[in-house]
Amino acid sequence: MAEQEDFWIRFWGVRGSIACPGGDTLHYGGNTSCVEVRCGSRLLIFDCGTGARVFGNHLQAPLDADLFFSHTHFDHICGLPFFAPVFVPGNKLSLWAGHLGGKTTIREVLCSMMIDPLFPIPPDAMRADITYKDFEAGETLSPAPGITLKTAPLNHPNGATGYRLEFAGKVVCYVTDTEHVIGAPDENVLGLIEGADLLIYDATYTDDEYPQFEGWGHSTWQEGARLCEAAGVKTYVLFHHAPSHDDAFMDRIAEEVDRMRPGAVVAREELILRP
Repeated sequence: MAEQEDFWIRFWGVRGSIACPGGDTLHYGGNTSCVEVRCGSRLLIFDCGTGARVFGNHLQAPLDADLFFSHTHFDHICGLPFFAPVFVPGNKLSLWAGHLGGKTTIREVLCSMMIDPLFPIPPDAMRADITYKDFEAGETLSPAPGITLKTAPLNHPNGATGYRLEFAGKVVCYVTDTEHVIGAPDENVLGLIEGADLLIYDATYTDDEYPQFEGWGHSTWQEGARLCEAAGVKTYVLFHHAPSHDDAFMDRIAEEVDRMRPGAVVAREELILRP
């Protein structure tokens, strides 16, 4: 029973837009979005940015897992061709996406990334048993017994999906690549995160920076704090850090968010949290 109810999260990539390795991002990390979630013995993965490469090297066959994409902009999918488990026969992966609206499929999008002259290795090289699952944001998903994911559309160019994961009496929400409206909370997001134990949120900008990037599809760490307050969220996790925000900048944000919402966490690579 203890194993069945074990529920934890590990961050392998926390940046948005583009990877930014270097000496000034060593503490928080420079890889793009990839989050590991363990629901008992079941593995769920949220997004497959550059952080997926190192993550995949830690996984052993046989593997049976679900990978949920918030959307398919390049920074969230570019780790897939470097995610070692997809090349291992006998591994099983279900790849889920809810933002494409029937215009195309998740399989078509991912395969189009791995074609000449963009990439030298074709999709057929992925020898794992891969199942592609398209759904509509707003549906409720049940990837495995005891695990429920409620979904909602997010405000992002070309669409994106937010997830509410319910397991073992706890709730974790993954809401990244979403743009808020100044002065009004996003009702889709509020409904999704209501009463959550932990919210991972798109904290790309500061409120001061946001006017320069309005329409780009991202939010601010202050808006995340306001949403947490309105929705009664217990733990706020800042995520999808701007590549221009080095460790010193992120340290200042960490100090400010701690004053605004004590107990908030700034995501960094290899950080492990329990809801």
